[in-house]
Amino acid sequence: MSKRIVVDPVTRIEGHLRVEVVVDDNNVVTEAYSTATLWRGIEKILKGRDPRDAGFFTQRICGVCTFSHYKAGIVAVEDALGIAPPLNAVLTRTLMNAALFLHDHPVHFYQLHALDFVDIVSALSADPRRASDEAFKYADTPYACGADHLKGVKERVAAFAKKGALGPFANGYWSHPTYHLTPEQNLIALSHYLECLRIQRTVAQMMAIFGSKQPHPQSLSVGGVTCVMDLLDPARLGEYLVKFQEIADFINRAYYPDLVMAGKAYAKEPSVVGDVGTPNLFTVKEFQLGANEWLFDSGIILNGDISKVHEVDENKITEEATRSWYKNDAALHPYEGETDPNYTGFKEGDTIDGNGKNVKAPLIDEKGKYSWIKAPRYDGMPMQVGPLANIVVNYVKGNEKVGKVVEGFLKDTGLPVGAVFSTLGRTACRMIEAKVIADNALAAFNNLVANLKVDQSTYAPYTIDKNREYRGRYIGHVPRGTLSHWVRIKNGVIENYQAIVPSTWNASPKDARNQRGSYEECLIGLKIADLSKPLEIIRKIHSYDPCIACAVHVMDARGAELGSHKVALDGAVC
Repeated sequence: MSKRIVVDPVTRIEGHLRVEVVVDDNNVVTEAYSTATLWRGIEKILKGRDPRDAGFFTQRICGVCTFSHYKAGIVAVEDALGIAPPLNAVLTRTLMNAALFLHDHPVHFYQLHALDFVDIVSALSADPRRASDEAFKYADTPYACGADHLKGVKERVAAFAKKGALGPFANGYWSHPTYHLTPEQNLIALSHYLECLRIQRTVAQMMAIFGSKQPHPQSLSVGGVTCVMDLLDPARLGEYLVKFQEIADFINRAYYPDLVMAGKAYAKEPSVVGDVGTPNLFTVKEFQLGANEWLFDSGIILNGDISKVHEVDENKITEEATRSWYKNDAALHPYEGETDPNYTGFKEGDTIDGNGKNVKAPLIDEKGKYSWIKAPRYDGMPMQVGPLANIVVNYVKGNEKVGKVVEGFLKDTGLPVGAVFSTLGRTACRMIEAKVIADNALAAFNNLVANLKVDQSTYAPYTIDKNREYRGRYIGHVPRGTLSHWVRIKNGVIENYQAIVPSTWNASPKDARNQRGSYEECLIGLKIADLSKPLEIIRKIHSYDPCIACAVHVMDARGAELGSHKVALDGAVC
């Protein structure tokens, strides 16, 4: 007899997400539903606004991806108006983008995702000296892994446990049968978890050097950047360089070795291998390093066939709302997109609670609408976006900078190249992407310094003709995958605006053809060891680094309360 498991809310993500699955008598998932539970109205807020303000509004879509949406809003308007910013502005944006990625990826792994692989309670039984020796198996000069340091880490966390709580590590599924790291390996990862809390402060400062603050930087403007005084100050440039090198050191001596360690330990864990999700991969060119040089290229892989990379045709992108809480169900190109809400709610049914008991809880309408996220499609097909798509496409296209890191990782772990098509692969590719950026983004820094010696322009002048209609877009790769903003301008103001974010692609509900999005697809066939502790579900979903605040967002300009939400604490839902 089938049973239902509801994970609501999925924690350690940005935004509000619930996952509902149906399992058979063997605890194998036969159906899955991904539901975003809050609405994004940012597109409606932008209508009638001055297009030059678009970036300042769109960066408020999320408190994590602020620079991504800020840049997207600015570049979409530049594209519409036919503006080409000076090279200095372009390279400055690249350096700010590098700061974003080098902040986002390590924080995702350690603070949001690592506890899906790392058993904190197990680390409390580790031998610090043996753990220090273990660290040298994965790095020539391990980061923060001296025996004395690891002993201090162990004592620090043990102090939490003696008080009857684990602080930030409370309420985990510790001792779950799908954990595979040894106590010593868990202690190594725990040390790096704590170090990353310090590192993220440094990388946030790195963004603020040219952005004036983080989050919500302020130095981008339609036509260029406004941080000219910082660009002309050798001390500010030097500060960026020093902080970049500190972050790169952490990635090379902590993040990379930890993924090698995890890759070896989890190579045969069924819940993280052989589950690519949607096998259609979509990525877009990003990281301009010089006048004619980019770090990552665009491309599409269909049905997991790595023998051919297809070129991207933006005209094939649509969004539909057959199973989403919006009025117009039609598959519309984003220039014509609509965002008018049509909430139909949940129905009551039976599910399994955190104690393994049957309880009544709100369930989705299987035959109706069940998410605030729309269903983006490329030529009618669901796509997977993110570091996995970006790394695989660029590796297959022969990108030497990507290939060097990929092949080194495969050699260090002993994994076959096909292993990237999995939850483990998504997690590893996020690290690989961070390392590729850490190894190469300073080319943009060096080119910027060289160009400033002969050209100090940071802004391109322009005019907006109120008698003309314009349309333009930004489409690029951001930490969670392919992001696009689409704007139409009429009478000097925004006529229509649509943002299709990475988590919209990946967390898509079913479409009119009943095709699942990648979150849902990757859960099909998953065997859950303990229905009251669905770690396997959480591990898979976390591997996408969900940002549901980007995919669905709402605000009221007058500060009025839009609604209240109560999360049950009595075990009614997992």
